[in-house]
Amino acid sequence: MTTTANRRFAFHYLEMVVAMFVGMGVFAPVWHLVFDAFGSDAMDRTDVMAMSMATNMVVGMSLWMWFRGHTAGPIAEMAAAMYLPFVVLLVPLWLGVISSAFLMVAGHVLMLGTMLLAMLYRRAEYSCHHRMRWSRGRAAETATEAGTAG
Repeated sequence: MTTTANRRFAFHYLEMVVAMFVGMGVFAPVWHLVFDAFGSDAMDRTDVMAMSMATNMVVGMSLWMWFRGHTAGPIAEMAAAMYLPFVVLLVPLWLGVISSAFLMVAGHVLMLGTMLLAMLYRRAEYSCHHRMRWSRGRAAETATEAGTAG
């Protein structure tokens, strides 16, 4: 693999992590507003909070991947890779084997690892140049107009 491809791969990983943080920042207040509006204290439960946080990150990352031109397959694989650590850790949490703090720390650390594994599974997908969905559409419109102008 070339140096350029390795840089694109690393940059793509970094972009997705940033998109996850943006997702948490944008969507976390929505969860709280909705639960508060119904007078629910469900967000005080570690399992609900962990899965809502994972959802916030998945939505942010999925939207960014879609914008970058990825198809549904890789987006779904990455979403599954992001949920997997939390889903697996919920059982020991419910059995009282691990603490809430352990779930949150381990879930996030393992998520970074499962994301990397998903990326390595489709290394070419994450190492190539991606045009933004908007610019891709503009290029297609321009090509169509040029082809019909003659």
